[in-house]
Amino acid sequence: MTDRFAKYPSLAGRTVLVTGGASGIGADMARAFAANQAKVAVLDIDTVAGEALASETAGTLFLRCDMLDIPALQAAIATAACQLGPISALINNAANDDRRKVEEVDPAYWDWSQAVNLKHQFFAAQAVHSQMKELGGGSIVNLSSIAWRFGADEMTPYVTAKSAVIGLTRALARKFGPDNIRVNAIEPGAVMTEKQRKIWYPTQEAVDAIVNRQLVRKMLTGDDIARLALFLASDDARMITKQSFVVDAGLA
Repeated sequence: MTDRFAKYPSLAGRTVLVTGGASGIGADMARAFAANQAKVAVLDIDTVAGEALASETAGTLFLRCDMLDIPALQAAIATAACQLGPISALINNAANDDRRKVEEVDPAYWDWSQAVNLKHQFFAAQAVHSQMKELGGGSIVNLSSIAWRFGADEMTPYVTAKSAVIGLTRALARKFGPDNIRVNAIEPGAVMTEKQRKIWYPTQEAVDAIVNRQLVRKMLTGDDIARLALFLASDDARMITKQSFVVDAGLA
């Protein structure tokens, strides 16, 4: 992220927690918040990537955490608050966009997909609520996906979870609003992270095919998502809540 983009002084000194922040979009958001002088806690199951990010990004704390283990998630959030101070902004980013045909989905896979893409978002928000209330307010940003708008048929469990994130966002915004806690969602498009390039878009032809479906024909990056997350977490967005924002370059 270059210096030509907006900076948010209101984020300086605040504690921001990013789930799934060791790589991909999450890592780009962690770096963006650190560049805005926030104290950043990153939760992720990938120890190697998480420790590397923390070592290269000043003011960043990495805590290994499996998002499927809710007690461990709650404990990690408590540890982050103890070490960095009460959580002012929560970025519910962790997810897994695995593909599987409808006929191949069994109950165990369905439950796993809901757990890794939805369940932890609720419990992370629940865990930071009291901290934000004591601070006099805060911001929660939930990551959804445009996949639910397209109804991607080979990732039905994922699409279901990501559509539910919108409902979760609206319900939490109503519940937490009286405590001056804002809750919004971001719906990224085809963000070309290292993982996406390796698994789903392994050739330049595959990347070009997606970019050519966008109205803005430039490759979408994690920084593009991070810039919106910064705004939503900052005081500049103090009157914005219960909303969902698509960042997909007009993918059709």
